[in-house]
Amino acid sequence: MTVAAGVFAPGHLGELTRLIPFEMVDDVLAATGRVQQRVRLLPGRVVVYLLLAGVLFAEYGYLQVWQQLTAGLAGLSLAEPSSSALRQARQRLGSAPLRALFDLLRGPAATSATPAVRWQGLLLTAVDGTTLSVADAAAVGVRYRKQRGNHGGAGYPTLRLSALLACGTRSVIDAVFDPLGTSELDQARVLARSLKAGMLLLADRNYAAADLVKTLAATKAELLIRCKSGRRLPVITRHRDGSWLSTIGTVRVRVIDARIAVKTSTGTSTGDYRLITTLLDARRHPAGELITLYHQRWEIETAYLELKSSILGGRVLRARTPDGIDQEIHALLIVYQLLRTAMVDATDTRPGLDPDRASFTTALITARNQVIQAAGIITDTVVDLVGAIGQAVLDHLLPDRRIRVKARMIKRSNSKYQARGPNIDRRTYQATIAINIITDGP
Repeated sequence: MTVAAGVFAPGHLGELTRLIPFEMVDDVLAATGRVQQRVRLLPGRVVVYLLLAGVLFAEYGYLQVWQQLTAGLAGLSLAEPSSSALRQARQRLGSAPLRALFDLLRGPAATSATPAVRWQGLLLTAVDGTTLSVADAAAVGVRYRKQRGNHGGAGYPTLRLSALLACGTRSVIDAVFDPLGTSELDQARVLARSLKAGMLLLADRNYAAADLVKTLAATKAELLIRCKSGRRLPVITRHRDGSWLSTIGTVRVRVIDARIAVKTSTGTSTGDYRLITTLLDARRHPAGELITLYHQRWEIETAYLELKSSILGGRVLRARTPDGIDQEIHALLIVYQLLRTAMVDATDTRPGLDPDRASFTTALITARNQVIQAAGIITDTVVDLVGAIGQAVLDHLLPDRRIRVKARMIKRSNSKYQARGPNIDRRTYQATIAINIITDGP
């Protein structure tokens, strides 16, 4: 066991500390003016790691999180802070250091698995939004309101989180969060700051607004966005593959209409899709390939599932002030990014292995265990990119991804309501998809 000295010893994140080392945290504390004037029993560096560990142990209060951080530090003379002392330390730290750390760590994870993350040289990215519930506290209610429902307000105030994601590795390129009054489209305009040439952005129908398309196209990133099939778009030129040139606002786009049939053991369902893209060359970017490629947009839905279900377990955020929420969400995004980085580092050691086969749950559980054991904090002279987390991932690889379809199912087995779609057994479910480009459009 190798940890920091003295009162800094509890400041670690197990093996994940290698990806967010002491020097990085200290530099951020200095840059944000949060270095303590005197060394307290709870230095700023330790409080940063406490907040990050709180993400790994989302079911615990911070006093219990402290116990996990110190469980493997037997024999050291350590502080035994109260819940009040931990709260005051988090308040002194503020949210600026966590925001700065996220800015350092966000971005597409580096990988040699080019076919899994790029298409024709373009980095596949996706944008979408979700909501998170926060504590029903007076201070929180000033900024975050409850949603209106059929029978009054929801149980908890809610915020909106939008992210720009690298599809192949599900790493976060950028993220923003605001009260629900801020729409996903407004947040997408902010996230456009992280788009650039060499990216291909996938988005659903909500993002096909003309003014937003103009903003996104101005970044020089390419776009592949679904839009409503009945939307009237002028026909300028038709291509032999059935797609046609048009305009949305002032942006020249190519339109692809397709009928997709999904065949499962429960029958066949058919739906019409319309995609718009700034990839105008029909020979270089065939319509059929783009329709298939659009399926990658679902990677961001999986990422939100990992954040809200695997990490948070559906729980409400702990923080009871707006600044505390800022701290906690940035800590959540940081830890998610660290886990994703550790997973990609592991899969990259096996040429040709798709990062998609790495199990997020396996990485999360192993990272928790490493914190409890205070293991792998400081690397040896020989750097091991795999480590315990990576080895666990490689030992428990997921099978090749099956086709994902949008099926609505009963969420609870004892629900008294009928399912809105087929009740599919996820373990045995198989599907085949047939794509037909519609050539007799408007």
